[in-house]
Amino acid sequence: MKAKLFSKDFTLVVIGQIISLFGNATIRFALPLYLLNLTGSSALYGTVTACAFLPAILLSPIGGIVADRVNKRNVMVILDFFTAAVILAFSLLMHGGNLILLLTVTLMLLYGIAGAYQPSVQASIPVLVHQDNFIAANSIINTVSSFASLIGPVLGGVLYSVYGLEPVLWVCMVCFVVSAVMEIFIRIPFQKQASDGGILKTARNDFADSIRFIRKEKPVIGKVLLAICGINLFLSAMIIVALPYLVTEVLNLEASQANRLYGFAEGALAAGGLAGGIGAGIFADKLEIRRSGNLVIACAVCVFPIGAALILFSSGMVNYIVITACCFGIMVFSTIFTVQMMSFIQAETPQNLIGKVIAVILTVSMCAQPLGNALYGVLFEICKGFEYTVVLFAGVVSLMIAISTRNILFSYFPY
Repeated sequence: MKAKLFSKDFTLVVIGQIISLFGNATIRFALPLYLLNLTGSSALYGTVTACAFLPAILLSPIGGIVADRVNKRNVMVILDFFTAAVILAFSLLMHGGNLILLLTVTLMLLYGIAGAYQPSVQASIPVLVHQDNFIAANSIINTVSSFASLIGPVLGGVLYSVYGLEPVLWVCMVCFVVSAVMEIFIRIPFQKQASDGGILKTARNDFADSIRFIRKEKPVIGKVLLAICGINLFLSAMIIVALPYLVTEVLNLEASQANRLYGFAEGALAAGGLAGGIGAGIFADKLEIRRSGNLVIACAVCVFPIGAALILFSSGMVNYIVITACCFGIMVFSTIFTVQMMSFIQAETPQNLIGKVIAVILTVSMCAQPLGNALYGVLFEICKGFEYTVVLFAGVVSLMIAISTRNILFSYFPY
């Protein structure tokens, strides 16, 4: 008899994720858009979003260590309350002082909190569901994340374009408070681990253990991780910078309409993640880890129609439709790949290392993101009027990396 998937505690984790990630998606949509509307500069936008990623990279390993040594429920509750406090502070300070500095610091805090938060969520899955349900559970977590990311930017875009930033801030703050209160009632099994000495020594040893596991015991994880870094540098970063910049600053669209359409485009990204998460759950028994590199190739191929449309069509709406459709496809394929890899890692990693290993993977995969954001911000600024060259460059390099990823997986899983 197959083990039950939806226990009370896993259900509460899922609902808490929907509410928390809705607030997260909305605030991380609204604040960078507010900055872009104020300045119109892709270089500044890319630099600020690059800075925002740095705390996530630094705090993700700490989040992994904490996830294995502290009750994961407490981590989620504290970080959701803290996020609400950050948004409240920004709303009170936004009308005075250096707004660009305040936006940068706020985004850095929000991304840092998210970096520390996610290892606890991912590490809770192996203790709340049976191993037979890992792919299904990861599919559900990715699906609710995508659903929240679908609704967040769409409603955020409508609210922002009609009422401005402040109502968006208050909606997001309420989301994090409600999520934190709900998470108080989750019970996640927890066994305290022995400490090897002081905090710094324990953290160093824990981090070294996870690196050793990735490099020595499961080297395929390390090699695929490097490939993912390349994809984040050349593909993910391009989408993050290009989508708002092209829609709101380059395409021939009226300003308020462009902001709404950008919200819908972000919603299309999330809808792609939603479709990919559902697809991964439906086809969980048929997905082969050795063939998952083909999904990365499909992501890279989806970039080329964007560049072609920018060359061939002058209509802003036609270009917008092509960009949105391709971003949807990229998210479908990348989400299925993510679910497969995360389920494989959870199944192969010992329980005492799971939080730390996931944190290392998230940290290393994110390292390329700030560099990519800053790079594409500058490239789009330099190539004004020829934005398609930047898009096609991203597609060519991403395709080369994707092919190498497929070859790595075929070599480790020949049958």
